[in-house]
Amino acid sequence: MSDSGATMVVRRPEQAEIELKLLAPQGALEQLREMPVIVQHARNRGAVHRLETVYYDTPERLLFRHGMSLRVRRSGKHFIQTLKLLPNAGRPLTRRQWEASVDNVAPDLERLPVDEVGDPVTTLTNDALVPVFATRIRRHARQLDLPDASVEIAFDEGMIEAGGRQEVLSEIELELKSGNAGILFDLGTQLLDAAPLQVGTRSKAERGYALAFDVVQPAAKAEPFSITAEHVVDDVIALLLGTCWHHLLKNQAVAEAGSDPEGVHQMRVALRRLRTICALFRRDIPSPAFQTVNSEARWLMQQLGPAREWDVFAETTITRLVAAAPDVDFGGLREAVERQRKSSYAALQTVLADPRCSRFLLSLGQLVESRGWRNEIDSEALAALSLPMPTLANKILARLHRKALRRGAHFRQLNVDAQHDLRIDLKKLRYAAEFFLPLYATQARARRYARRLARLQTSLGRVRDIASTRVLLDTIRQEDQPALHLAIGAVAGWQAHDQIAAARTLRKRWRRFKAAPVFWGR
Repeated sequence: MSDSGATMVVRRPEQAEIELKLLAPQGALEQLREMPVIVQHARNRGAVHRLETVYYDTPERLLFRHGMSLRVRRSGKHFIQTLKLLPNAGRPLTRRQWEASVDNVAPDLERLPVDEVGDPVTTLTNDALVPVFATRIRRHARQLDLPDASVEIAFDEGMIEAGGRQEVLSEIELELKSGNAGILFDLGTQLLDAAPLQVGTRSKAERGYALAFDVVQPAAKAEPFSITAEHVVDDVIALLLGTCWHHLLKNQAVAEAGSDPEGVHQMRVALRRLRTICALFRRDIPSPAFQTVNSEARWLMQQLGPAREWDVFAETTITRLVAAAPDVDFGGLREAVERQRKSSYAALQTVLADPRCSRFLLSLGQLVESRGWRNEIDSEALAALSLPMPTLANKILARLHRKALRRGAHFRQLNVDAQHDLRIDLKKLRYAAEFFLPLYATQARARRYARRLARLQTSLGRVRDIASTRVLLDTIRQEDQPALHLAIGAVAGWQAHDQIAAARTLRKRWRRFKAAPVFWGR
């Protein structure tokens, strides 16, 4: 009962919302609503609703800081209160949520299973909540009965409003009602054939908070894996690929906004890890899917490369230079670097809006959901998918370790390109060690090996950054500014000195890595 004793509190059980969001250009929804795949499978013409939604939080944004959103939506005479949580890495499309009817546009926390939801909801009262922003949406929803699933498709047009600020909203939501979640990606890909859609990586709530409070979405590192010795290979591939996909999605909007250099960096990390996963398994499971994913991930990494290189120059190299040579005027160099940086981000925004990028993200999600690496492989490879993961992990780690040692033979004689090739091999080994580390978590030597490997890779990266800086300097050396050329000369001199120190550290770390006992196969 409520406090007044007049209203029966009806609590609905927790639901898992499985939803794919696609952002559409303004004016494109009308055409998309009439696509054959929708008209042929829709039960009827659907229904159009005017949805007015108010989002609530404390003045300190306590719910938002805990990855939650609380809204009350009005549709006609009915009011529905919904509390949502952020998705997890294993199921990027899935968001836990709780719903309950309320009497009006004000939220009523007593109608939520607060003990099940947990903090901070358990300690909040209704009086602590205030409206933070609202959405006004015209929604045309249709129910699609597809061969393997039932899907609700909603075409949303409207506005997010926060104080005097507004942001146009034009998007498609595909919500799985029953059946195979892979259908969402199939349907998304078909819609992409008709309009330049983008995979939506932010909820309406996240966009609303950004509009209301200038909240800058932070870059996100990869989430830890929960692999155990009981997992078979097939399950591990699904978990690893799914986590990489989620890692990509969480950083795409950050990279596109250019608000945090870490966004581009983390997207490249996700893509590199993704390519490593394909390389780790394709020898024992030669699926064409791994080759396709690797090719597209490589393309996107290359597109992200220039922005990342200018970010490193601007954020790391120049900062160290200023500290090392405080008497040199680096103002002109900073300005020249910043112009190149802005240009690289403008090009990157075009790439991320390219349908090829959206198609890649959709196909990767489809691959994870359908476990498409099982297709077009022989019986021996299928049998390998059923092996306990430790059996194959030992084999993979031993192979990568041997390859790295062979690549690093005659280490002192390796030129910059050869060192770069070694660095790539060591990255694969490091990621593999990180992926499979939970299988060996009781062994102290496993963590010691991983630490030495990470330090060696860092030193190789420092040497690579020095070489990359020279290429970047050639790009801006053509500008006819004496102060700029003086700063470039200071960079070249400082890096020549830095290279000597980096080489000394690198040789030391290579020796320590070679001497590290392996931790697998015991």
